[in-house]
Amino acid sequence: MTSAVLHETLAPLRSNPTESAILLDIDGTLAPIVDNAGDATVPESTRQLIIAMSRRYGQLACISGRRASEARAMVSVGTIAYVGAHGGELLRPGWTEALVDPELLRWAPRVEAFRLESDTGELRRRRVRIEDKGTIIGYHWRGASDEADAQAAVDAIAAQAKQAGLEVHWGRKVMEVRPPVRIDKGLAVRQVLGDRRYAAVLYVGDDTTDLDAFRAVRALVQEGTVGQAICVGVRSDDAPVGVAAEADLMVAGTDGVRELLAKLAAS
Repeated sequence: MTSAVLHETLAPLRSNPTESAILLDIDGTLAPIVDNAGDATVPESTRQLIIAMSRRYGQLACISGRRASEARAMVSVGTIAYVGAHGGELLRPGWTEALVDPELLRWAPRVEAFRLESDTGELRRRRVRIEDKGTIIGYHWRGASDEADAQAAVDAIAAQAKQAGLEVHWGRKVMEVRPPVRIDKGLAVRQVLGDRRYAAVLYVGDDTTDLDAFRAVRALVQEGTVGQAICVGVRSDDAPVGVAAEADLMVAGTDGVRELLAKLAAS
């Protein structure tokens, strides 16, 4: 990707910033992927660009599989919105608590019971890390001494989750167990944009879960509430092939995202 191509792709946003929206995934997009998800951080240079962009654009939000409060703590910019749990939680600027989908809350005790039951010594021996996302559980095997063996253990947990009436979603060396309630980043896009009309909407993401967001932004164009959709994928060694297939543009890792944000932040 050349600088000229990036400049041309972003032109609809830069030419009408107050009527445009920028929606960003966090892990693998703003924050580099690390072995332990709890160690992921958003570089200060990226954070400063987000602050600058929030002053220029009509809407700026981060959409994450993490809890909304955790997403805000990672990015540390309080003047933008955060959607957590893949659309299950909404944290508006200035809010102290996230609004959580009531259906997710209803399932929370069963999800918590499954998490406790699955947290065995055998799983820990295989170095599978369990991430408690409130109404979602993440099982990570990135960095395990034997990743194939660890993934086999996660496969077994996925089968148990389905038998328990829960849903399973796969990402980059992570499997999530969720309630059987529709939550995805496509719904998150609609939730954060609301009924407002936008000249252009940009979504940037790196994983399979971001494809729902790509499709939602394009659907809003068809519905007439968004003038132009721009979907940017983040290239990496283990990025799902679907991201490149559905993106309008691919950038190289979180460094490429930072370059993109710098162009958007520039006057």
